[in-house]
Amino acid sequence: MSFEFVPLDLPGVMLVRARMYYDERGFFTEMFRADEFRAAGLPDTFVQDNHSVSRRGVVRGLHYQLPPKAQGKLITVVAGAAWDVLVDLRPASPTFRRWAALELREGDGVSVYVPPGFAHGFAALADGTHLVYKCSAVYDPSLDTGIRWNDPELAIPWPVRDPVVSAKDASLPTLAGARPFTA
Repeated sequence: MSFEFVPLDLPGVMLVRARMYYDERGFFTEMFRADEFRAAGLPDTFVQDNHSVSRRGVVRGLHYQLPPKAQGKLITVVAGAAWDVLVDLRPASPTFRRWAALELREGDGVSVYVPPGFAHGFAALADGTHLVYKCSAVYDPSLDTGIRWNDPELAIPWPVRDPVVSAKDASLPTLAGARPFTA
């Protein structure tokens, strides 16, 4: 088996540890295998791949896409390091409005699967942080929305000082004013 699947405290969120093969050249790993993901109860079909590059101190998010094109995401850091944040926006979930964070680093073999119904964001902890994520639905700008990264209700302790945030992300509403996720 190429992967270890570890459920996190938020239902549906899964830590995915890939088997890493190291030698004098560096390393090799599989990042995705449909058969193993399917066996673990995760999506085995992704329709879009995204790649972002950020310098240290950049905060992106918290983003989500509404139904009928809500996106599940398989997130991997392929260079640098990121503090990855997930917020459960599913009203029927026992962890509704709770968040979790984990550090993802280049070469650690760790990815996180974030199911539809979660807002996602991250802080780049190193210059040249590359985040690659597979999406279960195609991006639709009419369904794209988010929550302000520094919402006082969430009180997420971002590990960066004076973050660089896009104008779009800075103008996102707080959780109280956000578009609700309804499946």
